[in-house]
Amino acid sequence: MYGRDPWGGALEINATDSATDDDRSRNLQDFDKAALSRNLDETQQSWLLGPTEQKKKKYVDLGCIIVSRKVFKWTVGCIIAAALIAGFVTLIVKTVPKHRHHNPPPDNYTLALRKALMFFNAQRSGKLPKHNNVSWRGSSALQDGKSDGSTTFKNLVGGYYDAGDAIKFNFPQSFALTMLSWSVIEYPAKYEAAGELTHVKDIIKWGTDYLLKTFNSSADTIDRVVAQVGIGDTSGGPDPNDHYCWVRPEDIDYPRPVTECHSCSDLAAEMAAALASASIVFKDNKVYSQKLVHGARTLFKFAREQRGRYSSGNEASIFYNSTSYWDEFVWGASWLYYATGNTSYLQLATTPGIAKHAGAFWGGPDYGVFSWDNKLFGAQVLLSRLRLFLSPGYPYEEILSTFHNQTSIVMCSFLPFFTSFNRTKGGLIELNHGRPQPLQYVVNAAFLATLYSDYLAAADTPGWYCGPHFYSTDVLREFAQTQIDYILGKNPRKMSYVVGFGNHYPKRVHHRGASVPKNKVKYNCKGGWKWRDSSKPNPNTLVGAMVAGPDKNDGFHDVRTNYNYTEPTLAGNAGLVAALVALSGDKSVGIDKNTIFSAVPPMFPTPPPPPAAWKP
Repeated sequence: MYGRDPWGGALEINATDSATDDDRSRNLQDFDKAALSRNLDETQQSWLLGPTEQKKKKYVDLGCIIVSRKVFKWTVGCIIAAALIAGFVTLIVKTVPKHRHHNPPPDNYTLALRKALMFFNAQRSGKLPKHNNVSWRGSSALQDGKSDGSTTFKNLVGGYYDAGDAIKFNFPQSFALTMLSWSVIEYPAKYEAAGELTHVKDIIKWGTDYLLKTFNSSADTIDRVVAQVGIGDTSGGPDPNDHYCWVRPEDIDYPRPVTECHSCSDLAAEMAAALASASIVFKDNKVYSQKLVHGARTLFKFAREQRGRYSSGNEASIFYNSTSYWDEFVWGASWLYYATGNTSYLQLATTPGIAKHAGAFWGGPDYGVFSWDNKLFGAQVLLSRLRLFLSPGYPYEEILSTFHNQTSIVMCSFLPFFTSFNRTKGGLIELNHGRPQPLQYVVNAAFLATLYSDYLAAADTPGWYCGPHFYSTDVLREFAQTQIDYILGKNPRKMSYVVGFGNHYPKRVHHRGASVPKNKVKYNCKGGWKWRDSSKPNPNTLVGAMVAGPDKNDGFHDVRTNYNYTEPTLAGNAGLVAALVALSGDKSVGIDKNTIFSAVPPMFPTPPPPPAAWKP
């Protein structure tokens, strides 16, 4: 009988096989295992070859756990190796000299910006905060309002002195605050990079807190506003006043009359612009922001209902004469639209008749010159922003397109390729056609040129046309840089017109507080004249003050009594701050595109529902 041999050969089974099981088992044990010709699987090996010999594992008893000695050695070895590596790295870190990453040094525009903001600290009226940081200034004019029995406003403490005197003019002060707010809305990142965002917001709030005192800000309807505190009688009369006397603000002991206005559209609309723009700056403080918005609405309503120029027939015409209130209507309405999103303000700002009265459709020697008196060009730039980024379309597109085109034309007039404005031999553009105090107009133009350049860049527009020629946005920034560089010292006299910037700057600034020493001596009204007429430099440095500027021949006389050269102003310094922050820092950090539109609702209404299904 044959059976299958599982090892590969035939297996003969004889019935007569007499071998016993013990014999067969013994034979298997004697089988030469090395003679196997094929690999066996695990089961076959265990059956045929028998159990394999295993090494006896060794263990380590750690008390709470028993582990393999091999695992224990590997674990301990890894811990020791890691400790050695960590120690080596620590040694290297400790011994190798440290190379700290330093931020690049601030550019001239940033350095000048920090100083220009300090000027506002020196101009503060009222009870000064401890952090005011101007050692020679103290609290002053704490009786403003109370000292005039004829006014209904008894608390007029605070605000800013306008220039080298101690008068508080609401008209230029409001314009200065609007300019500062505009610059913060557009360039918050640059203020933050310069470390001045908190400072500039504090400056703005000091001014808006004061403006809220100059009318009934809690009412919906008003019939008067304060136009100024203090008087500047230039007739030379015997009565002490803020122009005749040359004393430090802290030493004022004479009455300060309050001038109220009952028909002042320009003043009220400019105050509305200041509060509306500031409400966007402080939008995160909802209570204060809404208070500012309410005040702006009330003021603008008053401006529209009580028509008239604030400077008509009063002292303000000598210092800050307003030529029209139509430009303030466009300006104020534009800011109120951004602050509220109410389209009635946009409709007013884009009304062709108002724009025509403001001078939008005709030229003239001062067309495109942005200042405390004429806000039209600033409003056109502001509304061009709306068209560039939101494009509201009908019914605003026609007038917005006109404003945008006229903005482009004025920007062309700033370029040296055109002859709309002359330039001095040193390169300063004569926006006021050679008249005194030119720098306040130059800094405003520099700000708007840089801002418009950044608008176009943010809208992915590389440039614009001046007639048949296409110009890159870079030429606008270059224009602004050349003008600000001139002011900072790149001019024929090698003189900085910003006090405290550079090594050569005006030392005899027309300014009472800076020119009278802080020596604990109280000078009377005429007693301070010796400091006014002195040829010595001011004992106190009015850091950051931009003086009135050179003449049309690049000449400058550092004489205290000649205010056409040496007097600084709030409005001038506000434009300087705006231009400096726009030019400062990294060019790639542009405008904040969206913050100004925070209150603006979607431009297009929700589409109507579809019509009902047709029924036969």
